[in-house]
Amino acid sequence: MSELLALDNVSAGYGESVVLEGISLALNEGDSLALLGRNGVGKTSLLVTLMGLTRLHGGSIRWRGQDIARVPTYKRAHAGLGWVPQERMMYPSLTVEEHLTVVARPGEWNLQKIYEIFPRLKERRANMGNQLSGGEQQMLAIARALMINPSLLLLDEPMEGLAPIIVQELMRVIARLVSHGGMSVIVVEQHARLALSLTQKAIVLDRGRIVHQSDSASLLQDKEKLDRLVAVAA
Repeated sequence: MSELLALDNVSAGYGESVVLEGISLALNEGDSLALLGRNGVGKTSLLVTLMGLTRLHGGSIRWRGQDIARVPTYKRAHAGLGWVPQERMMYPSLTVEEHLTVVARPGEWNLQKIYEIFPRLKERRANMGNQLSGGEQQMLAIARALMINPSLLLLDEPMEGLAPIIVQELMRVIARLVSHGGMSVIVVEQHARLALSLTQKAIVLDRGRIVHQSDSASLLQDKEKLDRLVAVAA
């Protein structure tokens, strides 16, 4: 498959502060990647760097072979980068359906397909975004990103703070996105084994640098190495 995203020796941060150093990675069309590491090592900073929300201190970011270092966030979204931030960003003045239709772009994902994989959202389509439970808000955040029909979906801690039954439902949806093969996915997740079970490739960050790269299956099988790298027991 053709290369979708490539970072070459990227250093980035906030103002003069450098959070990420020497990051190099590549994703092809349809790849899925687990982005792992302890709290505060730069996982979210890497996602927001991809969206153009940090200061790039060095290196290059290529999207389908084109340098996007100076491309604004909204143009990256239009080019096919879909982002689901931790904060979810629900708008109290919009219904569930309005959250979805206001960002919709032509493509495979439409209201019918969203309601097929998230039947709860169909049931709550007339409710305001801030009237949903935490799990329903996370479903809506993912669904809203899908409605722009992205080529790459960035998921930042999608399971955080959710009930086990909701986690299982979201895992099913993410697994479907990955297995479909038409969309690349990067998952930032504290539950390392969960993220590895959903993806093909894995990267572990420590202090803003990549300290491990492998396929997800081999890291998942090496319990000692995984626990040492991410210090997460579950």
